[in-house]
Amino acid sequence: MAGSVELARHWQYAELPGVDLLRARYIHKTFVRHTHENFVIAAISEGVEVFHHRGTDQYAGPGALALVNPDTPHTGRAGVPEGWRYGAVYPAPDVVAAIAAETTAIRGTPGFAAPVFDDQYSVALVHEVLRAAEEGNALAADTLLRVAVTRLLRLNGGAFQERTVHTAGWRIAARARAVLEETMAEPPTLEKLAKDLGTSPFALLRAFRDTYGLPPHAWLTHARVRRARRLLDAGTAPADAAVAVGFTDQPHLNRHFTRIVGVPPGAYQRERKNVQDPSGYLLLPSDEWQNRQLSQTYVPTTAASRTPPSYETPSGSGSPSDCPASPSE
Repeated sequence: MAGSVELARHWQYAELPGVDLLRARYIHKTFVRHTHENFVIAAISEGVEVFHHRGTDQYAGPGALALVNPDTPHTGRAGVPEGWRYGAVYPAPDVVAAIAAETTAIRGTPGFAAPVFDDQYSVALVHEVLRAAEEGNALAADTLLRVAVTRLLRLNGGAFQERTVHTAGWRIAARARAVLEETMAEPPTLEKLAKDLGTSPFALLRAFRDTYGLPPHAWLTHARVRRARRLLDAGTAPADAAVAVGFTDQPHLNRHFTRIVGVPPGAYQRERKNVQDPSGYLLLPSDEWQNRQLSQTYVPTTAASRTPPSYETPSGSGSPSDCPASPSE
């Protein structure tokens, strides 16, 4: 991977509702322990990503996918000095559930089994989804997303096992979470929260961490970022969104937002407004405010030399016989 600039583009395509899209190249970037409301389907192109998932470090290299179910705590960092480059789709749970109900035999809430799955065909499918979205081909983007999700669920999926265990501790944690959601801008201290719930601070801390995978203060930071994303999507200025969710100021939001989402809130909001950018596949430096042109790895060739996209499912290993046919068939 040439160059040393970290680049990321986090956007949505209007014709793929309920799906976030990402292209990124990171070198020194470290994602703190966090969760996503949506599924993570990250296709590694170059380098290696390491992410801590359910107590173990997972390694995903070229030809592999990092797969994380919703609300599952995990981290992220480079596994080699040159970093890693990847494309990712983040479909909402209801999107995946609808695809699973139509194309698989999974009963119950669908989810991925292994967090790392080696399958070059699926990796290529994910990148084709992103390319179709970038080029405004709604039919191809929608079709390829369904093919990719179906393939991954059939080869590495099943009924999702809920993390939560319904115990007395779980009930206390759920009540604490409800309080924090209602008082996000001005939350109580751990001692006051525990007292109001009729328990001790350490008992509450232990119950909350066991139930949600994060201590209350860390969970609150992630909840604030999630709410800030919704405000940014609705057009709220980053500075106003920061105060509304309880951050001290915009730099405070910037720091946590970038560590969790991968791009600063201003860049995130600009891309969400620009759901289609036909002018040149623009990426955003992951820790800077200005836009910059995509590195040579991502920039398409000139119109004269470029091969017109076919939007067929990628060549290579081919899909198994029980997967949907390619869009060209």
